[in-house]
This record gives sequence, C-alpha cells and structure tokens, in this order.
Amino acid sequence: MWNEIKDFTAPELDVYARTSEVQLLRYYEPEPGIFIAESPKVIERALNAGYQPISFLVEHRDLEGEAKELLKHFPEVPVYTAEYEILVQLTGFALTRGMLCAMRRNQLLSVEEICRDASRIAILENVVNPTNIGAIFRSAAALHMDAVLLTSGCSDPLYRRAARVSMGTVFQIPWTYFDKKSVWPQDGMQTLRKLGFKTAAMALRDDSVGIDDQALQSEEKLAVILGTEGDGLASQTIADCDYTVKIPMSHGVDSLNVAAASAVAFWELGRR
Repeated sequence: MWNEIKDFTAPELDVYARTSEVQLLRYYEPEPGIFIAESPKVIERALNAGYQPISFLVEHRDLEGEAKELLKHFPEVPVYTAEYEILVQLTGFALTRGMLCAMRRNQLLSVEEICRDASRIAILENVVNPTNIGAIFRSAAALHMDAVLLTSGCSDPLYRRAARVSMGTVFQIPWTYFDKKSVWPQDGMQTLRKLGFKTAAMALRDDSVGIDDQALQSEEKLAVILGTEGDGLASQTIADCDYTVKIPMSHGVDSLNVAAASAVAFWELGRR
C-alpha cells in the first residue's frame, strides 16, 4: 500500500527533500548513514547487493510500471507517491525514471578484505566530481577491474549523482576508502606492496612507459592510479609508484578527462 503525498513537511520525507547528502552520510553516526538511489535500475542493483531500503518515493505512473516489480518484494517498506510535478517540487530536481529509494549504508570493508582475491584494481586520488566518480566506476566494472580504492579526498560513490551515472555499478564492484587515519600516499603504498601489488601512475611524464608495455601486462597484481581533475596525481604519488604510464595522444591534445582516461587504462591494463 502506498501513501499519497499531501503534506510536504511530513518528517518521513526529510531524507528526500530537506537533508543534504553529507547529512545523510552522517545520519546514524558513528554507524553508517543513508544514501538515496535514483531510477529502477540503480535501485535494483543496490537491492541485489544487499542494501536495505528505508522507503520509496515513486511517481504515480511508475507504480504500475518499472517500479511495480521492485515494490512487490518489499511490502513492509513505506512507499510515498505523487504526480511528477509534485515530486520535482518536493525534491528540487528532475527525477530519473520517476523513482527514488532511501537506503541504509553498509559498513565498508577494509582495503585488505577488498583486495584479497583481486589482481587488477583502480585507485582514485582526490577525484572530487561525482559524475567522474560514477563514470570511472562504470568503466572499472565493465573493463576488468576487480575493485576500486579511494583516498579520503574523493567524492562519495554513493552520492545520488555518482551512483546514477555509474548505472548502479557502484553496487556491483567492490570498493572502499583507504583508512582515514593513514597518510596517502605513504601508508597506502605500503599497504599495496604488502598485498603484492605493483603500482602504475597514469601521468603525463616524459619518463613514462607506454600503456601497451609488456611489463605491465605481465604483472600478476597491478594497481592503476588516477589523479584529481585538473592537477592529476601528486608528485609524491608518482614518485612512489613502480611505473609511470602515459596514454599516447594525437592532434595536439595533451590530456584526457580522468573518466575518459580511466576507460582507456582499464581496457588496456585490465586484460590478462
């Protein structure tokens, strides 16, 4: 049974209308907080990954559409509904395919747990744009990466936009943050070495090896490291890596957006 939205100020709707994503992240501190998943496909992938729904917000016409199959599996979870125009007014943004779901976050695993059976991983250093985070995750999942690790300066993969751009692949590929008490890159690199990984910094340097270098392909365990938008990887990170890798360019183009570069790197370095 669903609940027609008649009172915009109802506290049950706060998570959709009046709570920032940072506030949602900290909602149950010190326990993991809440995130908002958008669109039936993203929500389905989150549910399949074991995330627990708190409530659904659904456009009227989708109650008998794509949302119907999802909702029937969670009859005990509240469903709030209204016409599209009302939902846009309530949430402040255009909904993708008419459905949102508030979900409980899961406890993040450690780097060691995430990497236990991995041979190709992606590491993101201070990538702050949620759209880039989502696009990188989608490429990582599609192009043979086994896991994604993020430094503390990265945007949250479960932010609504990141998860939507990823098409829900943030729920399909293992990921976690480096311990916030550790120092990147020093402590992080030490952890990677203990786990048996060689590290490849994606950077525009004259002393780089080509992305098709056979030495990279032959590494049993390889971590592909990508840097923040604009500045790229920190000099210390590059210095600490085993390889510096450059994607060849043409027509005078000097670099790619980090999301585009990730797809090229994952495709070439993920094959094994």
